[in-house]
Amino acid sequence: MTEAQLIDGLIYYIGLVVLLSFHEFGHAWTAWRCGDDTARLQGRVSLNPLVHIDLVGTVILPLLLIFVSPSWGRFLVGWAKPVPVNPYNLGNPRRDDLLVTLAGPAMNLALALVLMLLARVGLLIHSGDLVVLSLQWAVLSLRLCFFNLIPIPPLDGSQVMRNLTHMSYETYNQISRFGFIGVILVLQVPFVRAMIFQSTFGTLSLMARVAGVPHEVLSGLFGIA
Repeated sequence: MTEAQLIDGLIYYIGLVVLLSFHEFGHAWTAWRCGDDTARLQGRVSLNPLVHIDLVGTVILPLLLIFVSPSWGRFLVGWAKPVPVNPYNLGNPRRDDLLVTLAGPAMNLALALVLMLLARVGLLIHSGDLVVLSLQWAVLSLRLCFFNLIPIPPLDGSQVMRNLTHMSYETYNQISRFGFIGVILVLQVPFVRAMIFQSTFGTLSLMARVAGVPHEVLSGLFGIA
């Protein structure tokens, strides 16, 4: 790995940690607003990355993808420590649980749009570095959004599936103990990676049109048609 690749990898990793912190903040803040202060009492309504770090999802897997996998730049993903939620404190348990679950991916969508607008600012002030960094982090934020919708614990999609199937919390918690193994395995499936890739760059292109960022900029940076 060259020095330039190392620097790029570290920039991506910093972006991942920041975006995951916002993602978990979205879960914790929404749970608090819906009546459950469990996460707030544990200090999780915070943008401090240290309170959200998961050893496997925030440290081991992302760093392996960066320093071992030759395709890390196109598929860097990860997750943070799940936000604790007591459904019995929620005003409308089933509805609010779904809102809390989707708040994380929604935060990533919102951040991607903000980053796209920041890229537009970079174009206006002729700052190539700002454009590149904003777009790279926008892609990462969208990738985290769609990756987290996979229905395997500890990802948010599994909480949606639990809610829709009325699975008991006890059963879900038992499955979650080994969920990260399933996540790592499913990432090896080409179809899954392709779906996340298509969702990410399809949404990125739509946001670029909304923000006024020319498609040529995206194709030049990411090689997409």
